[in-house]
This record gives sequence, C-alpha cells and structure tokens, in this order.
Amino acid sequence: MTDPRRVDPIIDVQKVPADETLMSRVATGDLGAFEHLVLRHQGSAWNAAVRFLGDPAEAEDIVQESFLRVLRGATSYQPIASFRTYLFRIVHRLCVDFQEKKRPLTVDDVPDRDDGRPTACEAASRTDEQREVQAAIARLPASQRMATVLRYYEGLGYAEIAQVMELTEKAVERLLARARAALQESLLPGRPRSLS
Repeated sequence: MTDPRRVDPIIDVQKVPADETLMSRVATGDLGAFEHLVLRHQGSAWNAAVRFLGDPAEAEDIVQESFLRVLRGATSYQPIASFRTYLFRIVHRLCVDFQEKKRPLTVDDVPDRDDGRPTACEAASRTDEQREVQAAIARLPASQRMATVLRYYEGLGYAEIAQVMELTEKAVERLLARARAALQESLLPGRPRSLS
C-alpha cells in the first residue's frame, strides 16, 4: 500500500520542478524528468516547427529529433538561457537544415494534433484572412519567418529570439521590421507602410 502523504510529481502539476532542475535530473538518467519536459514543451515546439515548415509530419519529426538531442546532450547542458530558449534553438537549427534540403510546403492552418477534427471555435476562426496571413508568412525568407513565428506565435521576447537564432537583439529587431514591412506589402498592397 502506498503512503497517502506521498504526492506523485507526475500527477501534482504544481509540484513539478522548473525546467532547469528537470534538466539536471535528466543528466543523471531520470527519464521521468525528461517526460515532464517533453509534455511541457512539445506543443509549442511543434507549433513553431509546423508554422515554419508548413508540414505537420515534418514538424513532428523535427520535434522528436529536437527532444532526442536534448536527451543526448543533457549531461553537457548549461542553463545559460532558459530551457525553452535552448529547445527553440535546436528546433530552429533543425528547421533551417531541413529547409536547405527540401523546399517547405505551405499550409493554410495548423492542423489539430489530436484527432484531426477541429473544435467549433477552431472551425469558426478559419478564415480566408488567416490563410492569406499564413501564406504570406510562408513566403518570407527563412530568418524572417522564424523570427516572426517565435515572436508572434510563441511569444518569445527579442532577447530570447536573439539567443535562439544566435543573433544580436538589434538584428532581430531588423528582421522583424523587414518581415512586418513585407507582410504589410503582401497583405495590404498600395497602403502606406508604417514605421513600426
């Protein structure tokens, strides 16, 4: 019989340690800690990869390979940046490598990962405008596309994006400014460009 005072960290989400603590446990061979990291970050990693590549199956492969690299590199992991930044750096590199080998496909929407059927809210939100935005993002150069995905879909700040893409914050600012200008021109041709 189990001790009723014992709280299983897999079940009690509030007791799950920080990512960096989990990574130190992974380095000692704790696969339960690795599972927590995967469960916590696989969705956002997959979203970034699918928005960059446009192919759900390839994005799944990228995410799997990313987590394999995290597992293999756990003993040499240094928490200089957040784990999320570390993971997105791996995802970014794999996406760029993949793109160099194969031209990315364009998707209208990010498909539902669970059963393929959209919820009522998802179905209502699929508009022509969203498809146009996704297509316009897919036409951006790779570095602008990744910066855009990380900033506007994953919510990373300029400093985190700079770490992920191994650039300066100023370079990230310029990438995002060029991406916004290109998207504005693509989506709103003929309108004056804003300076933001």
